[in-house]
Amino acid sequence: MSTDRARGVVIGTRGSELAMFQARQVAWTLQRNNIGLSVRIRKITTSGDKILDSPLARIGDKGLFVKEIEAALLAGEIDLAVHSAKDLPTVLPSGLVVGAFGRREDPRDVFIGGARSLRGIPAGGKVGTSSLRRRSQLLSLRPDLDIVDIRGNVDTRIRKIEEQGLDGTILAAAGVKRLEKEGQIAFHFSFEELLPAVGQGVIAIEVRSDDTPAGQLTRAFNDEDSAACVRTERALMRWLEGGCQVPIGAHAQVDGGRLTLRAFLGSLDGASAVRDFIEGSARDAGQLGEALAERMHANGGAEILAAVREANEGDGTGYWT
Repeated sequence: MSTDRARGVVIGTRGSELAMFQARQVAWTLQRNNIGLSVRIRKITTSGDKILDSPLARIGDKGLFVKEIEAALLAGEIDLAVHSAKDLPTVLPSGLVVGAFGRREDPRDVFIGGARSLRGIPAGGKVGTSSLRRRSQLLSLRPDLDIVDIRGNVDTRIRKIEEQGLDGTILAAAGVKRLEKEGQIAFHFSFEELLPAVGQGVIAIEVRSDDTPAGQLTRAFNDEDSAACVRTERALMRWLEGGCQVPIGAHAQVDGGRLTLRAFLGSLDGASAVRDFIEGSARDAGQLGEALAERMHANGGAEILAAVREANEGDGTGYWT
């Protein structure tokens, strides 16, 4: 590491309750495997934390929740960056690599509200989410729903259910569980209903590519099956040029060395969608993701992406320029 080993390791992360939980989990693992290692956590405010009055899709910036942390990592101000893997852009800045993907927590989405199933949400019900992925998949199954843009941390979004008269909101199961708020979950969405975000439920540790000691430290946190799953999901998204402004859901599973990847690509209103899956060896994770993306692109995905691009350009986000 570039820092003096005597003062230990500095982890950079966002300052939210969930981000701090994840950073502490990484710190505990590092210390358990390196007795006597000193680990400090530095909170870093990102652009995504500052801009709270606009839906993510309208901000038009990749790496919204990681750029400032990555800058600190490249500058040598921190040794490791701990992120939710779903926040990481599929192309990292030169000089940075992912040193480890942690074991995956429950990757499903959950509903917080009064209904006990997707069908149980009242006709015309108001559901709060700023995610285009969730919006598209929900509307593809329940076009009658009224999707309301809301942002904020877990507590904020739960509070907005009552404040804005919503029937409920959708959150990642992993975050709800890590914050010990499982009692508020009304139901879990199946993968047939909502495919999660790429990397959802996985903690990623980013390091400098030339910092061999830091890379070696993170190996104890890496889960091989989880890493293969996230690699194939990210390969699919990278091929499709996806991000928070493209409704893409993906989920990979490994069983006995065999990997299955399921994916969704939909229009902003959910009226058009492509769903597909692919199976193969986990050793070919990246190739499988690219192969599925190419097939989905050929089977209607190209038209969907063109429509999303046109809508985004008309909205003035400039994401595609």
